Amino acid sequence: MIARAGSGAAPRLAPTPPVDAETISATIRRALRLGATRPELDELTAAQEELRGHIALLLPSVRDGARLPEDSVLAHQVAARLAGIEDRARQPLRADMLAAHSQVGSLARDCQYLLAMHTAAARP
Repeated sequence: MIARAGSGAAPRLAPTPPVDAETISATIRRALRLGATRPELDELTAAQEELRGHIALLLPSVRDGARLPEDSVLAHQVAARLAGIEDRARQPLRADMLAAHSQVGSLARDCQYLLAMHTAAARP
């Protein structure tokens, strides 16, 4: 939450909620299992929204926690991957069922990547 204007206090940002790796992993597994079924559009929509929430939580911590040399090829590749994930997470769910199905699977794999990066950055 940001402090009110004129209060004289420095702006305060709302604390970031802790990352619950088990919940995120369960969401990823459910979304990927949808690939083996013929889900309804509302199931895909719900999975997309859950994944978007996890991505929004993980993305800033991964960006801040990446320990890569600034001018390395790997740093540029990771930055491009994170930008792509952010772009895909913003896209509305496609109306075509096959495209929507593929889109949710892609978001699940993106979330899986972010969780792995977050976990690796959290290790000493």
